[in-house]
Amino acid sequence: MENEIRQQIDALRVDILAALAAASDATALEEVRLAYFSKNGKIAPVMEKVGAAPKELRPVLGRLVNEFKGIVNGAFEEKKNALAASAETAGIDATLPGRPVPVGSLHPIYAARDRAIEIFRRLGFALAEGPDVETEYYNFDALNTPPDHPARNEGDTFYLADRSLKLAAGGKEGRLLLRTQTSPVQIRVMEGLGAAGKTPPVRIVAPGRCYRRDEIDATHGIAFHQMEGLVVDEGVSLADLKGTLELFFRELLGEDLRFRFRPHFFPFTEPSFEVDASRPGNQVKGKEWLEICGCGMVHPKVLRNAGIDPERYTGFAFGFGIERIAMMVHQVNDLRLFGENDVRLLRQLSPKV
Repeated sequence: MENEIRQQIDALRVDILAALAAASDATALEEVRLAYFSKNGKIAPVMEKVGAAPKELRPVLGRLVNEFKGIVNGAFEEKKNALAASAETAGIDATLPGRPVPVGSLHPIYAARDRAIEIFRRLGFALAEGPDVETEYYNFDALNTPPDHPARNEGDTFYLADRSLKLAAGGKEGRLLLRTQTSPVQIRVMEGLGAAGKTPPVRIVAPGRCYRRDEIDATHGIAFHQMEGLVVDEGVSLADLKGTLELFFRELLGEDLRFRFRPHFFPFTEPSFEVDASRPGNQVKGKEWLEICGCGMVHPKVLRNAGIDPERYTGFAFGFGIERIAMMVHQVNDLRLFGENDVRLLRQLSPKV
């Protein structure tokens, strides 16, 4: 009886594998399933014989049946998957070229920001960041901005209504606002030195979004990207500031760039300057010179507010709008174009990544 069942199982295996190999589509495969694997198929009678075999033969026959089922069931699933995959690719000419996949890119503003960061890294600057929602203390008081300064007026700054934050350092209080500059990052970095028991040098750049109640025009917006820098050390001079900025902007915008430094006033620097730049053939609103940067030597009060001795250390700070840099890089005469999300323009200006 054992030999008879063995022969029947071996014959069934050969027949099933041959039938599966010959099945060319889902219909033929279903016919094979019905002929062999269904309740009334050819496998069922053999299984009945195994169940009726003497007890002493059942262990041996059981192993044969398990091996047989593993082979034919596996072959059936493999054939089923192969036919399904073939159906998915039916009608596809694999010799045709593939469809092009659109390639993404950085927005020109962020491309300009990353390029600026790369240059400053080569000059030894570290990257620092801070929150967009600031307090009056960090945005104004610590930067030597008096209470009656126009920038603190609600017509110039976005305050968060009826909200204030008590600062852990010194228990100072102040309203919350959307930062008007990234200068608060400089204060936080200098305060962090004292909290960690460290002393200068400091050499950082702080990129980020800023918010002001400006009238929107070709060179101004209510939300913009800014990058500020700070250097504090012994013996830092105005010559270091001028040399750093000229090297940076010429590396970024080209060797043919011309500069002029105009005296200006900022409450957190003394002396203070505005930096204008001009490049042949690049005019904005018909003007040859475009204001690109504000800068100056860090005011002693600012150093003192951050816990740094102004008798021992000096420093310089600078800040510029990244949109204005992108305007000069791409010779665009209206920064509002960067925010309109016109894909045709962005494709022209954005580097592929």
